[in-house]
Amino acid sequence: MKMKISALVVAAGLSTAVFVGPLAAEAELPRTLAMTAYGTGSTGYTQVAAIGNVLQEDGVSVRILPGDNDVTRMTPLRDGRVDYCACGIAAYYGSEGVMMFAGPDWGPQPIRVITTALGGAGQGVLIAGDIDIETPADMAGKRVAYVRGADALNLNMEAFLAFGGLTWDDVERVTFSGYGSAFDGIIANRADAVHTAPNSPHARRVESSNRGAQFAAMDPDDTESWGRMHAVAPYFQPQKVTSGAGISADNPWVGSDYPYPILVANAELEGEKVGPLIRFFVEEHDRYKDGAPGNDGYHLDNQNMKWVVPFHDSVVEYYEEIGIWTDEMQEHQDQLVRRQEVLMGAWDAYTEADPPSDEDAFIEGWMQARAEALTDAGMEPVFE
Repeated sequence: MKMKISALVVAAGLSTAVFVGPLAAEAELPRTLAMTAYGTGSTGYTQVAAIGNVLQEDGVSVRILPGDNDVTRMTPLRDGRVDYCACGIAAYYGSEGVMMFAGPDWGPQPIRVITTALGGAGQGVLIAGDIDIETPADMAGKRVAYVRGADALNLNMEAFLAFGGLTWDDVERVTFSGYGSAFDGIIANRADAVHTAPNSPHARRVESSNRGAQFAAMDPDDTESWGRMHAVAPYFQPQKVTSGAGISADNPWVGSDYPYPILVANAELEGEKVGPLIRFFVEEHDRYKDGAPGNDGYHLDNQNMKWVVPFHDSVVEYYEEIGIWTDEMQEHQDQLVRRQEVLMGAWDAYTEADPPSDEDAFIEGWMQARAEALTDAGMEPVFE
């Protein structure tokens, strides 16, 4: 089936390529769509580019602005220079107004999910293969990489340790100046573990070293351990991974994952820019699923309808239209929207009450105000 929707022509950077095909006059989407994504060569960029190549048969352009980090990807969305962001887990941090989004220029953002890719690649902690590890609890006393300036990465590690009933105090924290150097440290036997995707080039480097690589099993039925993990990072979910460093179909890893990329927009984005797009992602999946590794992850079966960021209203309307949206899903959606309202109300109150001019003091005060507002509303602060 071909839809009355124009194709995406992918253009790197700020350039715009426009293709006006035979269906352009009937298009439900604007002729030009703009989004940010990870840098060229990344999984997220490659997926969006491949989808654009498929949609080019029908007609509209997409400008992709590659961003080097979470802030550069989110800033154009915040400022209205793009309508979409093919983001990572920073979409959740932005929604919560935490970490790199806790400063005076940010605060909680009205972010809404359009669709996500959960391709089963996994997100977890690579552990050197020459130490005795079976579960995350066995990491006690081991040397764990802490990457300076990588808040999200370190939080993910903290969540993994929490799964095993551990904290940073229970391991030997080894600080590295960068992500790549942490893997160098494992290879050089200066550290034992770092958070990564199992199929990343860095993970493969460790696998081919003298130390080898492994991932600790995370029982999907261990609700107590998952509860501890979710108290730190609620976006993780169980996943069986069959490919990666030290992992194969014959030796799978039963572990953790979260979606990447996460295609988001702001809540106020017009429905005509969202409805046709989610319709395409669902109904035209066969046209783009083989275009790039991980594109199968956009399939409707892989969407978590009760995740940690609310869906855009037009996505909910579409899911209602095709008969998959339930009362339970709506209740969860309403709770997430209410949470954003509480957070944004707390931000307005905090910033209007003459907060500290020093950035560190500002963030400390905001995090306290944030926790109090959520607690008063009967919600978990999470990032205390």
